[in-house]
Amino acid sequence: MNFKYSKKDKLKSKKLIEQLFTEGKVVTAYPLRLVYFKTEFEDGSQLKTGVSVSKRLHKTAVSRNRIKRLLREAYRLNKPQYFNNSSSSFAFMILYLSKDGTTFDKLDTSMKLLFRKFIDKTAD
Repeated sequence: MNFKYSKKDKLKSKKLIEQLFTEGKVVTAYPLRLVYFKTEFEDGSQLKTGVSVSKRLHKTAVSRNRIKRLLREAYRLNKPQYFNNSSSSFAFMILYLSKDGTTFDKLDTSMKLLFRKFIDKTAD
């Protein structure tokens, strides 16, 4: 199992992010929303993921950065469990929707539920 979240797994392309929000599909498991788009990557990676926390809901950079760190960690730990056998490649953006702060345990359970919903929706 590969628990890494390396540089090639991070969603950086502005063009791809724009395409993700215009053409992508959505799965929600409150307080998380997953916007995904099926695509092919030149570097051969299967998943590229970005995380985002609204500046409107979390005014201080400290709280936004903490939530983003927790989101990336929950993603990193759950990715191998859900996507090791995946043959198609996706671009993901994980958004945090709640006004309240959070703990890692809550985010971890929400991330698992979000991934299950995503797999159910894409299996059709």
